[in-house]
Amino acid sequence: MRHRGLTITLAAAAAISGMVAGAALAEPADDTLIIEGELELVTSAPAPEHLKGALETIYSGWLFREGETRALQKDDFDNPAMVFVDRGLDRWNAVEGAAEKSCASCHEGPESMTGLRAVLPRVDDETGKLMLMEDYINECRTERMGAEAWKVTSDPMKDVMALIAMQSRGLPVNVAIDGPAAPFWEQGKEIYYTRYGQLEMSCANCHEQNFGHMIRADHLSQGQVNGFPLYRLKDAGMVTAQQRFKGCVRDTRAETFSPGSDAFKALELYVASRGNGLSVEGVAVRH
Repeated sequence: MRHRGLTITLAAAAAISGMVAGAALAEPADDTLIIEGELELVTSAPAPEHLKGALETIYSGWLFREGETRALQKDDFDNPAMVFVDRGLDRWNAVEGAAEKSCASCHEGPESMTGLRAVLPRVDDETGKLMLMEDYINECRTERMGAEAWKVTSDPMKDVMALIAMQSRGLPVNVAIDGPAAPFWEQGKEIYYTRYGQLEMSCANCHEQNFGHMIRADHLSQGQVNGFPLYRLKDAGMVTAQQRFKGCVRDTRAETFSPGSDAFKALELYVASRGNGLSVEGVAVRH
């Protein structure tokens, strides 16, 4: 029975590898992302120095989507993620917790968050912990509002994340990878290149070595996270980078890390650094 199971696993891995190797190559779309005819976003840029030898150019996932999907992101009226941004504003102004405060009580308007999305994840100066946007939101809720923490993939969390991300739309991703961030970055890099699951596949197998290939109806991107949180048409709702990491690891038929875990935080730092120089898209649309 063990021999038969191993044979099936190896056969599945070989099938996936063969499918990627034999898939048709489709270049990123020749298109420009201009929001509302005014704000032009950077969707391709020279690769960061730490990627030299692996990639020459980095591309937003927007360039790997169909024309209809790309068009949705160009128009805020058509962009389905804007509904969640509006919900986020309602939550921003909602008074909660023992302190009877809202986000606005301390931070006033959401524009006070301008620039934050572009530099996350980052190491907190006071605690030395690697912090996601989700961590900062829950820290404010529990320590300043006296409210319960939200689950990291809950709808309220994603609503406020969408609102905050919008404040940095068009700014360049610029996460720090040196100094106190270095050990977390190295951990994330190791996870990125480690093969997981019965299919023995790593993030790099798809998003570095085979981006641009078509697998069935899916155009493999570089797996950039500059658009998260984003509206995923397949899920008919908002999705965070942490959720996509879980889905990708699960697809290798592995036991996945949990969203918000130390491992996935480190992975988000590393993957975000691969997109340094692209624009924050806040909030993107993908299929």
